[in-house]
Amino acid sequence: MRHYRIPIVDRLEHAVRSLSFVERALLYVFITLLIGSSLIMLGKVNAALLVEVPRHGGSITEGIIGAPRFINPLLAASDADRDLTQLVYSGLLHATPDGRLVPDLAERYSISEDGLVYTFTLRDNLRFHDGMSVTAEDVLFTVTLAQNPDVKSPKRANWEGVHVDAPDTQTVVFTLAEAYQPFLENTTLGILPKHIWEKTTPEQLPFNTFNADPVGSGPYRVTDFVRDDAGVPTRYELTAFDDHALGRPYITDLTFRFYTNEDDLFSALETGEVEHVSAITPENARALGDKGQRVETFPLPRVFGVFFNQNQAPVFTNIEVRKALAVAVPREKIVRDVLLGYGVPANGPIPPGLVTVDTPGIENEEVNIAEAQAILERNGWTRDEEKGIYVKKTKNETTFLQFTITTANIPELKHTAELLQNTWGKIGTQVDIKLFETGNLNNEVIRPREYQALLFGQIIGRDLDPFPFWHSSQRNDPGLNIALYTNITTDQILEDIRTTHGEDELSRLYNEFSAEIAGDAPAAFVYTPDFIYIVNPDLKGLSLGTVTTPAERFLDITHWYFYTDLVWRPFSNYNKTDTW
Repeated sequence: MRHYRIPIVDRLEHAVRSLSFVERALLYVFITLLIGSSLIMLGKVNAALLVEVPRHGGSITEGIIGAPRFINPLLAASDADRDLTQLVYSGLLHATPDGRLVPDLAERYSISEDGLVYTFTLRDNLRFHDGMSVTAEDVLFTVTLAQNPDVKSPKRANWEGVHVDAPDTQTVVFTLAEAYQPFLENTTLGILPKHIWEKTTPEQLPFNTFNADPVGSGPYRVTDFVRDDAGVPTRYELTAFDDHALGRPYITDLTFRFYTNEDDLFSALETGEVEHVSAITPENARALGDKGQRVETFPLPRVFGVFFNQNQAPVFTNIEVRKALAVAVPREKIVRDVLLGYGVPANGPIPPGLVTVDTPGIENEEVNIAEAQAILERNGWTRDEEKGIYVKKTKNETTFLQFTITTANIPELKHTAELLQNTWGKIGTQVDIKLFETGNLNNEVIRPREYQALLFGQIIGRDLDPFPFWHSSQRNDPGLNIALYTNITTDQILEDIRTTHGEDELSRLYNEFSAEIAGDAPAAFVYTPDFIYIVNPDLKGLSLGTVTTPAERFLDITHWYFYTDLVWRPFSNYNKTDTW
């Protein structure tokens, strides 16, 4: 057997053997340090090249008050309906938490120069949950059904005067009678599968079984649901849809459990039966936060106020009465004591922070009450010592400062009404309170306009379009002008807002609109609430942003995740912004 020797190795061995014991020990230490530092350096280089990306898996159990009846974008009426509809269906466009509208079923769209024609091109290979293709015919069918008065869809007003056409399987064209700046928001409407619904008449629509077992093209598909002995849903199971247009969600499974009241929902959260809830009072939110639960809050674009109905209460025909009541509203006290800080005071019809308007300074109840009384007395009101309230006497009539506030029988609104009753009583006003259950309030009070003063909230929305709430054409049902407000100047401003696109010009119009409302005082604005959401502390990727309804907490659910993987950056293509 031959032996081969390498000269340089021989020289190294000889050099090491020639060293003393101490020198060899130091050499070994230095070699060890060199190897260790090299490994650390390699580790840091590797870490710099690695990036954490979401991994599919995990589940969420959500608790909801009430049970779904219409999981249908044209009929959804309750929070439970809207929650599931948001997950099951997709629209041409999709709203993002930061307020943008991005393509969903549509790949792209264009708008004519005159703002009247909107042309959408669908993506290739779109699928419903049952595997059938999504085509322009499904969009045409859905919008036409929404426009049918026999369907009585809450979405009908969005599509009045809009002509829709499908020249081919991937193109949809909307033609408006007049330019309408917020129109794109309407195209987030969930699309129904024509092949399932086309044989259902408008009269039969509410009774179709697919309202309970829906088929859409959204991020999640219904895989199972359970009813109690009375036929009321108690649980829904949803699974991530692999062929969703915006990509398969990371969270694999969703379970929804339904409860009759907040006490049961709160108990279910405490026992771990559910991990996510949104419909809870500020008191319960504060208690859960104190116990270490993760509480997410974001401002809602809603304005709560007391809307004065001059047709039902002649006392409100006196502008000084409306202005005195508005001046005396204890907004900061209500936000502090009723909302426990989960909200901000509202001084006008536009939610705070959305446009720049002048706002009052620090609230002083005594000063505000004195100012309110001064407004009344300057306009001929005197205090009736026997009744303890203000009265205005003319040759023809005597008017006492008294009226009734009507509102929903829910804790925040009831407590707010009581604080207003107390504060306005200090002015010299007799205020009674009348409470209705939410469903009855809408049908028996709001729609027929049977109230003197209504404590209620207006959902302004992402499009920031005040037209439905304040234009004179919307005074009667199904319009939302619950103050029955009429002002020619305001009407023109509202119409201009709908056709204006420039940001600076829109800001000017919103300020003019707010000034007109402040001058007429058709309502006493009170507060803008926060959206409160209790979520799993391990959930990542949550971004609520602009939430106009509780269901919109799911706007970016495709980006929620629990688990992650580490991959080298060159092989990672995850970017949340790019996926929109």
